[in-house]
Formats: sequence, C-alpha cells, structure tokens
Amino acid sequence: MTAMSLQNPLLPMLTIARRQPKIIALLTALGVTLIAKPLASETLPLPDHLVPLTSAEGQRLLRDSEALADYVPLTSQFVTQVNQAFCGVASMVMVLNALGIPAPLAPEWERNYFTQENVFNEQTEAIIARDAIARQGLTLAELAGILETYPVQAEIHHGSDVSLEEFRNLIRANLETPDSYVLINYLRRAIGQESGGHISPVAAYDADTDQFLILDVSRYKYPPVWVQAETLWESTNTIDSVSGKTRGFLLVQAR
Repeated sequence: MTAMSLQNPLLPMLTIARRQPKIIALLTALGVTLIAKPLASETLPLPDHLVPLTSAEGQRLLRDSEALADYVPLTSQFVTQVNQAFCGVASMVMVLNALGIPAPLAPEWERNYFTQENVFNEQTEAIIARDAIARQGLTLAELAGILETYPVQAEIHHGSDVSLEEFRNLIRANLETPDSYVLINYLRRAIGQESGGHISPVAAYDADTDQFLILDVSRYKYPPVWVQAETLWESTNTIDSVSGKTRGFLLVQAR
C-alpha cells in the first residue's frame, strides 16, 4: 500500500460522491469504519445526552443529516492529536489537507502533506512557539493566526458574541457549503466530558434533533459525538484562562 493510499483512503471516491450524492451512504459507512477501528481500546464513558457516532443512533443521525458537506473531506483526512495539548494542531492539519492547501514535504510520506510536525515554521513560531503549544495548547486567536499564515481565512466567533440562533445558523450554513470548515473551541465539562478546553472540527448537523457532530481528535479518549446545539453553544461561552476571552469557533476557507 502506498503512502498516498494510507493518508487519503477515500480520495478516489470524493469526486464520484459529489456527482452522485446517493453514494454518500456508502462513504458514510466507510467513514465510520475509519474512525471506529482505532476505538477498539477503551474510551471514557459518555453521558446519556451525548450520542456517539459509532452507535446505531449516531449513524442514523448522520444518514439523516441535512448539512454534511464537510463530513467526507474531514474523515478522509482524520488524524489523532499526537499529545494532549495538540488538539488545535491536529484540527488545523485536517482542515488544511481537506482544503488542498499547498503543503511542505512530509518525509515520512515522501510527498507534500500537512502533519502535526511540518505545519510549524518561522511564521507560526512568531505567533506562538511549538513548545508553548505543547505546554498549554492554543487559544482561538492563536489557532486563527497560525491558520492565516497559510492562504486561508479564519473568521473568529467568540461564544459571548453570538446568540444561540446565530451560532446554529453560522455553523449550519458552513456545513452546507463545500470547501469551508468549522473548528470549535469548547469546554469539555460543559458538555459532560472530562474536563478542560478542547478543539476539534464540526462535521455535520441534524436539524430534526438540533445536534452537531464533533469529530473529536482525541479519539483515544472519546469517539465522535453528537451534541445538542444549545449545549455546544453554552460550552463555547466559557472563559479560556489563557486568553481571558470566551471560547468559540472558527469558520475556515481558502483565500
């Protein structure tokens, strides 16, 4: 198997899926498998109000979702954060690769491809040093700043600045639009998980149940989960102790 096929196993099918939406059902099954396999080891228990994507109910919500343009591109680029502070780094790597932004060489793959190592450079170090991220993670502004050292636009929305309706509408509209992505910064304990701030991509929305799907990049800890919109919004309207501002989300697209 080549490095390319290991990195992007769904790539040959993405163009077909855009032309034939019914194939999404097949890709959905493949996407769930790609995420579910690493979860064979024990993850932390989830509260009843969070629906794991790996459950029958979680997969039904995905099949019924009205806004899932981001799901296949993100799952085809899914990575697990390499340490407990790199949730933001893993999330931005997924989005940069999904957008097809020109990447530096990844020696381990012998091709140009973003990894949690080569995404850093002199420009990103000027915003926040890699070693500092490994100690304390990223604030929303730092995440946006690093992303914008590449040819992308990262629009910041703090939880305290948007109503529930605005939160829902902004993210849903993004999830309905190809080639634009949502990275959310939320407080885990506010949605019933353990315990502090976290960053991951949002991949889908189900209007009937008013739930968003988070593709959790710490899949050694939790599976991807469906979260009620109001609960997720409230979890972004919490103070990040590093920045002193509320958490929130980024809307990311190529410039």
